[in-house]
Amino acid sequence: MSARPTDKPEAVQEFFSIGDVCALTELKPHVLRYWESQFKFLSPAKNRSGNRVYQRREIEMVLLVKNLLYSEKYTIDGARQKLDEFRRNGGIKPQARIGLDFETVHAVEKELREILALLEGDTL
Repeated sequence: MSARPTDKPEAVQEFFSIGDVCALTELKPHVLRYWESQFKFLSPAKNRSGNRVYQRREIEMVLLVKNLLYSEKYTIDGARQKLDEFRRNGGIKPQARIGLDFETVHAVEKELREILALLEGDTL
């Protein structure tokens, strides 16, 4: 079905709740809150109700931290140092994109394993 000139484009979501971020990153809320205390750049704004409101760039940074901690096996201090190194070399944004790419590949692999299990008649 092609778009008609009168069709409105889909709105791009600009802000995300902590629940949205948890679903996107497969992290628990307490992990995100802990990381906020450990990484000064992770400081989402709060709305009028006092709930955290994340922007896309913050989600990219969360995914970068997740990649450094869970895949690269850095400690919190080691990840902090690595992020400072990226920042000094002007490479924080490309590295955040790599974290996003890694997470995307991980999600696709997980879905493919689930599909394969269904095709083979296995239960997960």
